[in-house]
Amino acid sequence: MTGVRALGLPAMAPLPGLPDTVEIWEMSPRDGLQAERARLGVEERVELIERLAAAGCAIIEAGSFVRSDRVPAMAGSDEVLRRVAHLPVRTPVLVPNLRGYELARAAGAQEVAVFLSVTESFSQSNLGASRETMEAAAADVVSQAARDGVRVRGYLSMAFGDPWEGTVPPREVLGLAQRMRAFGVQALSLGDTIGVATPGQVTDVLRTLTGEGIPVGDIALHMHDTYGQALANVSAGLAAGVRVFDASAAGIGGCPFARSATGNLATDDLLWMLAGLGIHTGIDLDALTETGAWLSAALDKPPTSRVAMALAR
Repeated sequence: MTGVRALGLPAMAPLPGLPDTVEIWEMSPRDGLQAERARLGVEERVELIERLAAAGCAIIEAGSFVRSDRVPAMAGSDEVLRRVAHLPVRTPVLVPNLRGYELARAAGAQEVAVFLSVTESFSQSNLGASRETMEAAAADVVSQAARDGVRVRGYLSMAFGDPWEGTVPPREVLGLAQRMRAFGVQALSLGDTIGVATPGQVTDVLRTLTGEGIPVGDIALHMHDTYGQALANVSAGLAAGVRVFDASAAGIGGCPFARSATGNLATDDLLWMLAGLGIHTGIDLDALTETGAWLSAALDKPPTSRVAMALAR
């Protein structure tokens, strides 16, 4: 045991109009670890994924095939992916271009994600290229994946605010979403990369996309908790029909290229809220929180999850 003491689940009080189940993409092995100062080796990353799978996580983003000089924490993602291939879970990986896709496929990837920025400033700073260049690279990946029968997800970074450009207009998000769908990406994850979104803004962006024919069932939310708004934004997403959410055990991670960005939405906190709403995820909160405590210890940092801290006390 790691000092976490289960105190049971919250009282269940479902709200009308909300779903019975939602899908959670567990991001800690990739989006979580890539932004942490401490580096976990391949052995520890494999153990993390195995622990998450044992807790009931059905989708675990296992790593990314980016340049190791840009994101050193993701070095060895090929070995990690090979070593978790036996698990009965989906293990998508992030790829920036066709070369990254080829490396991922050689390691056995059956599912990949591409990532693009809504804003030009973040594309130049984070990806080192213009939006036009990066969109062309992503289109090449999607085209090859379609020929290979590989599923592709699309991340839209800076979908709500940008540290250089300020608030992002919803129609800018719509434009990128439409371009991604035009070259074959159906599943889209809207990223609040620096955690500035509020529930009304989330609702506005979702209405803009769905109002132009993008099915809400194809949209996920990837919220950061910089200003403490992540769960409120998830609630807005649920009310608008979103049924897929990204989260990271213990709230680890953030964005290594975005000034002031703090941790991801903690899976622990999300599970507590969803349990109280009577929404099933298939993930065991006690096991997940134990894994978060193990991960925090491995990184030598306290968890940011409020649920983890409460249970630890």
